[in-house]
Amino acid sequence: MAPDDLNAPLGQGKTSKLPKLPKLPKLPVSGPQLLAGLLGLSGIMVVAWAALVNDPLGGEPMAVVATKTTPPKAVEAPADGGDGSRRYDGPSVTVAADKGQPAEAAKAAAPPPGSKTVTIIDGSSGKRQEVVIPGPAGGNTPAEPSGPRAAADPKLLETTRHGSIPKVGPNGLRASARYAKPRDIPANRKDFPRIAIVIGGLGISASGTAEAFSSLPAGVSFALAPYGADLEKLAERARGENHEVLLQVPMEPFDYPDNDPGPQTLLTSLSAEQNVDRLHWLMSRFSGYVGIVSFMGARFTASEQTLAPVLRETSKRGLIYVDDGGSSRSVAGQIAGSHNLPFAKTDVVLDAVPTAAEIDRSLARLEMAARENGVAVGIAGGQPATVARIAEWAKKVESRGFVLVPISMAANKAKSS
Repeated sequence: MAPDDLNAPLGQGKTSKLPKLPKLPKLPVSGPQLLAGLLGLSGIMVVAWAALVNDPLGGEPMAVVATKTTPPKAVEAPADGGDGSRRYDGPSVTVAADKGQPAEAAKAAAPPPGSKTVTIIDGSSGKRQEVVIPGPAGGNTPAEPSGPRAAADPKLLETTRHGSIPKVGPNGLRASARYAKPRDIPANRKDFPRIAIVIGGLGISASGTAEAFSSLPAGVSFALAPYGADLEKLAERARGENHEVLLQVPMEPFDYPDNDPGPQTLLTSLSAEQNVDRLHWLMSRFSGYVGIVSFMGARFTASEQTLAPVLRETSKRGLIYVDDGGSSRSVAGQIAGSHNLPFAKTDVVLDAVPTAAEIDRSLARLEMAARENGVAVGIAGGQPATVARIAEWAKKVESRGFVLVPISMAANKAKSS
């Protein structure tokens, strides 16, 4: 090694044997600028896709299933049958495109055309109940109720924009008299205390309605809710089985709208004309009832200004009015007298506590009220358990010295005050 090699800096003075790499071209932008540009270009592409491509599902994967309806083929009866009958080999099942159910089941699950589904909220329990209101053409068509029928009298109907509603007929005939089912009381029982019971909410619960028709005697009156299905047929059947029929009219409670009786509720915030128009809508749901009965309505029935036009219209239509007894502030009795309106006030709400023991106690209080006043009115909802308790009570009540009468025989024309 030469002496100078020890003192010379490393790598200097010698020529490198490695090949030189070509120089890379210098980019016009820096790395961060390039990254920002790519992100901006991606955003522009997303906006352009959303604006130009019609995809409401936002790219969500989906499958398109082709369905084909095959009409059922009639199978000819064997040649030796001789009766012209055809053999039934079961339904032809068509797959629904959405959930793979039979088309018949999918059709049954959907609301009928022209109808709408509403939610009725119980303010005390928070319970919600979905109710399908049929359209003008009937819409809802569950199983047709059986039993004798009694059609409404067309001479007692007036056509309005909502449909047919009651009116006083020729020679002053009133619906309260035409559709009444008065009971022939034997001479030895004419002085017995009278009890009238109204079962409300019928037409909504299929089980409760069926239980009421099958187990309650003719003396019990039926109040149909305006949101039920097949109300006309139910009213005809009730009259055919000698039950008097009432229309339940929803009215504003104090905690409305937290406690909502349902659509077309009569409200203190509406004008008299608006409430009467709503009353006409409710009256048009079916025909052949002797009168109306309030539903809830603690605030509405406490206001003479709002209640008076409704009761005036009720009297004009030839009906009776039944106060459901839900409020001690109700002024219905005083107003009814000034309008010559037959009126009955509920003495006992039988299912305020819907247990068997409490219903029995309420029925006992109803008997006491009848002994004290000569007549008493009780009201209850159409729940199967409630109906069953009242049916058992009704079997024995007359053996204890009472007479079970329809609501028209418990209604009096209140004196004007």
